[in-house]
Amino acid sequence: MISHSTRQVLAETLDTVEAALPQITPRFYERMFTARPDLLRDLFNRTNQVTGSQPQVLAGAVASFARLMLEPDAERMRFIIDRIAHKHASLGIVADQYPIVHQHLFAAIIDVLPETVTSDVAAAWDELYWAMADVLIDRETELYAAQGVAPGDVWQTARVLARTQLSPDAIALTLAATDGDELGCFTPGQYVSVQVPLSDGARQIRQYSLTGATTDPTWHISVKRDGDVSTHLHENVFEGDLLRVSTPFGDLTLPEGDDPLLLASAGIGCTPVIGLLNHLVATGDARPVQVLHADRSRSRQPHRGDLAELVDRLPGADLVQWYERGLPTDDSTRIGLMSLDGIEIAPDTVALLCGPAGFLGSMREALIDRDVPATRIHYETFGAMP
Repeated sequence: MISHSTRQVLAETLDTVEAALPQITPRFYERMFTARPDLLRDLFNRTNQVTGSQPQVLAGAVASFARLMLEPDAERMRFIIDRIAHKHASLGIVADQYPIVHQHLFAAIIDVLPETVTSDVAAAWDELYWAMADVLIDRETELYAAQGVAPGDVWQTARVLARTQLSPDAIALTLAATDGDELGCFTPGQYVSVQVPLSDGARQIRQYSLTGATTDPTWHISVKRDGDVSTHLHENVFEGDLLRVSTPFGDLTLPEGDDPLLLASAGIGCTPVIGLLNHLVATGDARPVQVLHADRSRSRQPHRGDLAELVDRLPGADLVQWYERGLPTDDSTRIGLMSLDGIEIAPDTVALLCGPAGFLGSMREALIDRDVPATRIHYETFGAMP
């Protein structure tokens, strides 16, 4: 994928560039958004830029790809590429946008490391960037083709059929096509992007998991009030309103086969789990399923009843829930943070996790400590792209 000489230069400079990425990436975004303010207004998540989480994520992606060139790991490479490509496809990213990132990223690298970036170093990192870009573009092209859309042509208009209050800070929206047709097919566990117009003229985007069954002609999403887009949906979107939504994408999907499943979520991270459970129920799937969920309290838990009902309808499923505060109501309810203590995990378990980054990290470590191979642990995080 890259030349031998480039590998040598990467090996010599990776630690230096990696250490400087926290400075490089904010500089990169500053340069790019100054030149192209429309990208911040209508594509990139402004909340993530303010908090600094998006630059941190980009730093991790660039460094991970470079290290995988030096220490190949096919499973890890596939995970990173698929995660980024699905998110890009849900935003309608196309090949023509990669040169824009390249221009401003490399200018930022030179700004921060003027003494390190010789012509040879610049050429090596340039080759790395385009190697990564080519792999992503190819994968994104495959994803667009699989959904039957032209590259970037992912947007459509949906009408809100119903709005339901799930908890004090979460709502559910039922969406339908405006022409009486169906919105489109999706795979359980996938998400859609929603783009909304804000009061300052920006058109911001955020992703929401599809919670309904694949046989339902309507789509169902759940929205926790958190950030510009979610707040807009809470305050301004009601029955009969129109929403701009994308084609479904996402790689946190059910594995083939009948290996035992462990579905673990925290907070609004339960939404892809609801979608997965709906599919398992609809298809009469008989594989063993262990469902674990953590929340702050029962009173603020979205989909509390749905989760219990779906698990009850699966003969091979069990549910255990943790709450940070409150009182245990039965043997399946615990107080505190989620823990695998007392949870039986079969050696061939496949784990699907969804929730905040801290939750994912602790659960992944706990599963590995219980001898679940990393290759059998899949996850989706809410917030900036991992």
